[in-house]
Amino acid sequence: MELRRVDHPLIAHKLTRLRDRDTDSPTFRRLVEELVMLLSYEATREVRVKPVDIVTPVAPMTGLTLTQPYPIVVPILRAGLGMLEGMTRLIPSATVGFVGMVRDEVTLEPFTYAERLPQDLSGRQCYVLDPMLATGGSLGGTVQFLVRRGADQITAICLLASPEGLNRIAELTRDLGVPFTLVVAAVDERLDERGYIVPGLGDAGDRLYGLAK
Repeated sequence: MELRRVDHPLIAHKLTRLRDRDTDSPTFRRLVEELVMLLSYEATREVRVKPVDIVTPVAPMTGLTLTQPYPIVVPILRAGLGMLEGMTRLIPSATVGFVGMVRDEVTLEPFTYAERLPQDLSGRQCYVLDPMLATGGSLGGTVQFLVRRGADQITAICLLASPEGLNRIAELTRDLGVPFTLVVAAVDERLDERGYIVPGLGDAGDRLYGLAK
C-alpha cells in the first residue's frame, strides 16, 4: 500500500471548517465536494493516458487523452455519495459504480448490502470514495471485492484516516497483487470505544444528509 497525505494550506483550511460541529449540512456538502476535487488531483496522478494528434487554431500538435476503458469511480454507500460530485467534475467521462457496505455497530465488521458494478473490471483503474477510514473494514472489503472482479489498479480517496484503520487496510491489501494507493487529507489520533475517529468530524453520512443531532 502507498499512503499519500496531501499537505496543502487550502486542504487544511477546508478540513478545519468541515470538522467544526457548527458547520451546517449545505456547507458541509460543499466543503466535501471541494476537498475531494483537491484530493483527486493527487489521486489521479497515474491516470492512464495516450498520445493523440490534434490541430490547434495555430498548428498541429500531439497531446494526451484518457485511454479506454475509462476509469471507474466507486463511492461506498452512503457517505461516499457525497464525494462523487467532486470526483466526476474532474473526470466527467468516468464510469460510476456503487458498493453498499455498512458497519455492524457491535462487532464493527462490515457487510455488503448492495452493489452495482460491471461483472468484469479487467484493465480498469478504480477510484474508491469513502470519507472516513476508521476501522478499515468497509474500505478493505470493497478493495478486495474490486480485485475479485478483475480491477488491476485501485486508488482510494478518504478525507480522514485513523492509525488503526491504516494498519488494517495495509494488512487487508498486502497480498492483493494489485497496486493500491490511499490518498487522505489527514491522519488523526485514534479511534474511540465506538469506532469513531478522534478528533474526527463526527458521522460523515449524517452530517452530509442533515441527520446529525
